[in-house]
Amino acid sequence: MSDDRHSRFTDASADRNRAEHVPVTPQTQSPAYQLAFADEGFLCREELRPVRLQLELLKPQLMLDEQGIESTVVMFGGARIPAPADKAKARTKTLADLSHFYDEARAFAKKMTEKSKTTGGRRHVVVTGGGPGVMEAGNRGAVDAEGVSIGLNIVLPHEQAPNEYVTPELCFNFHYFAIRKMHFLMRAEAICVFPGGFGTLDEMFEALTLIQTGRMEPVPFLLFGRAFWEKIINWDALADAGTISEQDLELFKFVESADEAIQVIETWSPVPARQNLPGRER
Repeated sequence: MSDDRHSRFTDASADRNRAEHVPVTPQTQSPAYQLAFADEGFLCREELRPVRLQLELLKPQLMLDEQGIESTVVMFGGARIPAPADKAKARTKTLADLSHFYDEARAFAKKMTEKSKTTGGRRHVVVTGGGPGVMEAGNRGAVDAEGVSIGLNIVLPHEQAPNEYVTPELCFNFHYFAIRKMHFLMRAEAICVFPGGFGTLDEMFEALTLIQTGRMEPVPFLLFGRAFWEKIINWDALADAGTISEQDLELFKFVESADEAIQVIETWSPVPARQNLPGRER
């Protein structure tokens, strides 16, 4: 069906422009007179949270669709991990030692972007949190390959500005962590997690939980740096305690390099779906 029917109504942008060019009177200067969709004070009211959630879900969805993005490769990782050239400035020796993962993230993103370009930049598009550290390395690797990448920023007191390597047309900003995480995973064709802090752990465990419970289809799930991850998380203890199953440990793989990660992704086959999970939707 043609969309010509929409042209029979006055364009919302045109009406907003008209509403801004009216005589200055007590009536036109009242907040009550503002068009609801152009009234920032109204949109930020507590009662409008459901509308704001919907808008944050819809805006990136529409813009990614318009750019033809079909699938992504997600890169999570610490904002504080420096590039090797800057490791002398690292606040701890451990961060300095982890700096080589910046280069691995950059190399991985370059290789995945080269792969993405064979599909016209529609599939395997790198997506990061858009900030510094590992996120910067991911977007920078895409630039190295002369391709595009996505940055999903969020408003924070610190570390919230987008890095200079995010494709401007694919650089988004969020208020709600939950909606941002949905956009990380909605198109994910692979998930790569580099060493990081609370934010990285939050993103990693939420994604693993969605896959474990069948709420998300399995995808290659790679943890860069076995020594780091086994030091901070006793995975076997979780299985031994029975709080997860042995099979859950097969949901992810440890890798050390970009080349190893690429090989795992290209040869990956999903773990058979678990059956009869409590609460699993059908």
